[in-house]
Amino acid sequence: MTNRINMANEVPSLYKKLSNMEEDVKELIIKAGINEGFFHLLKLKASQINKCSYCVRLHTRDALACKESIERISLVAAWEESDYFSSKERACLSLVEAITLVNENQVPDEVYEKAKEILSKEELIAVEWLAIVINSWNRLAISSRYIVKE
Repeated sequence: MTNRINMANEVPSLYKKLSNMEEDVKELIIKAGINEGFFHLLKLKASQINKCSYCVRLHTRDALACKESIERISLVAAWEESDYFSSKERACLSLVEAITLVNENQVPDEVYEKAKEILSKEELIAVEWLAIVINSWNRLAISSRYIVKE
């Protein structure tokens, strides 16, 4: 693995702006009434798709700290095949997946419309911003090759 430039260290002002966006997203999540543990599961799902080991580890730990069960944490990778998630949570997971995989299907109308049927406007906005921000974090960590060690 090559030694990469740490973008956060090189341009701390942009890193701080991304951190501020993260705080704003957390406020949106809280105002929308989305459980903090599930907030981390949504970030975990996007990080799994993006294969960001740094963020997978981070959000697994955060979800555990928020009392998410090991079953839900483990099954977020295959959420569609489990009964561990409510219809509202399933809509959130589907939307986060679609936004993360935007290059494949451009966030299909059926995914968005299903989410819009189930989620309040505040929840929908919070989840969309969450997906945008976690994908930015994943790209930062992956491109800078944040190291994950035991």
